[in-house]
Amino acid sequence: MKWSEVRDEENGARVIFRQKKTDSVEYLYISAQARKLLGSHRSPDEKVFKGLKYGAHFNAQILTWCMRAGITKHITFHSARHTNAVLLLENGADIYTVSKRLGHRELRTTQIYAKIIDTKMKAAANMIPELDINFG
Repeated sequence: MKWSEVRDEENGARVIFRQKKTDSVEYLYISAQARKLLGSHRSPDEKVFKGLKYGAHFNAQILTWCMRAGITKHITFHSARHTNAVLLLENGADIYTVSKRLGHRELRTTQIYAKIIDTKMKAAANMIPELDINFG
């Protein structure tokens, strides 16, 4: 991502980019905190995240970090995308908005994330221990 893709606007900040998978231009609003974490605007052709690289080697590095932290779940850079979708849904974002943020062409692709939320809600309902109550 280059600084030319980060736009500071009157009503907030957004990132404008071409999604490789669909070859469409996307406009993604980001939170005030996310914009603050990016830091000061620099040269338009300069990368926002200098030195950030993707690939199997870097996923192996994430695996090492997870092992050190005692996390056994398989995590990759791409996991952050799934985490973002689930967090948005858990915090009340509607599925259509989440679908657009992810760049999905089909709403049913995003519904996979909603099923994760339903599963968690069912599991949460069964977390309360059974009480020893006498109705007689």
